[in-house]
Amino acid sequence: MSPRPMDIAPAGPVRLPDAGLGRGWEAAAVMGLTVLLLSFGLVSLYSASSVLALRQSLPDTYYVLNQAAGAGIGLAALMLCAWLPYQLWEELAWPLLVASVVGLVLVLLPWTHAIAPETNGARRWLLVAGISVQPSEIAKVAVVVWTAAVAVKKAPHFQSLRRGLGPFLAVWGVVIVLTVLEPDLSGAMVITMLGALIVFAAGARLAHFVFLALLSLPFLWRQFAVGFRAERIEAFLNPTADPAGSGFQVRQSLLALGSGGVNGVGIGEGRQKFGFLPEAHNDFIFAMIGEEWGFIGVLLLVGLYAAIVLVGFRIAGRARDRFGQLLAIGCTSLVTLQAILHMAVGLALAPATGLALPLVSYGRSNLIMTLVALGILISVARATPGGKAARA
Repeated sequence: MSPRPMDIAPAGPVRLPDAGLGRGWEAAAVMGLTVLLLSFGLVSLYSASSVLALRQSLPDTYYVLNQAAGAGIGLAALMLCAWLPYQLWEELAWPLLVASVVGLVLVLLPWTHAIAPETNGARRWLLVAGISVQPSEIAKVAVVVWTAAVAVKKAPHFQSLRRGLGPFLAVWGVVIVLTVLEPDLSGAMVITMLGALIVFAAGARLAHFVFLALLSLPFLWRQFAVGFRAERIEAFLNPTADPAGSGFQVRQSLLALGSGGVNGVGIGEGRQKFGFLPEAHNDFIFAMIGEEWGFIGVLLLVGLYAAIVLVGFRIAGRARDRFGQLLAIGCTSLVTLQAILHMAVGLALAPATGLALPLVSYGRSNLIMTLVALGILISVARATPGGKAARA
């Protein structure tokens, strides 16, 4: 039996919202949690990146100042998205998706190396006016917005695989394939999970997901059975098999977390950033936090992300229409899903994926698009009607 649609009032005409963060406390809570995580992230990033910057003959504040500049742009984008009525995103769903696909194509074309140079064996960034932009990060938000908009219209057809999930698979497939070709398999997996979470919340059948997962096994086997991904899987299953090779990052991550103890060794006193833990300012910044802030710092970080989950899903439950509900679920999942996967990698609970820790890891594209998603979430919260909350 398909889920019964929520009894939610229609959205009505699009209006510019009143000034302020809204009638309830949820919008202010999201803003407060964002500022706390961003502040925590800048402090942690400076500690994790200062030694790397000096080794590259750069000022010790190089990475944190770049991140702060990205935070300024991102906060401006957050405020704009929070002020705009979220219903506007339903109209922009297709243009945003097309723009993200164009960006993904540009980084793959053989004659665009001047604006899409290869870095560490991958082409993931576009140089726009001297600033690097990562199209796959834009694609994550685009897929969330587009999936939420189309799921509202396709909800009555979710009992049929062809008419329900079929159109989503066709569009997701284009974005996912382009992302895999960069190559950025971890980004493609996040995009897949985000889309699946939204349509599942909209009423898609679990049996269809199981069937599609079984069909995708041959493709996934080809992706993971050879090359560096196979080495990462092996390192995940047995970190001690090659401690100086494929298992080096995981081993050093666990060493950093274990040496932090309860209180940590102190801010700026971590040793793993002295060349022992690769990408300590990005892919493994969670391990650096565990070393310097200890178990208490890790609990604080996990608590902040858990609070975003609780507040975000509360906003979804109180949304004034179906689109607002799905949009809030997608934006909340975009932030917290990446956080969960990043921390799981640091704890050796998942293979190394190269995902940033939202609002904390170095990376301006990820930071700005995360703040855009949180701005959209605040916009949904601001539009919440008064009275008793509807239950999802």
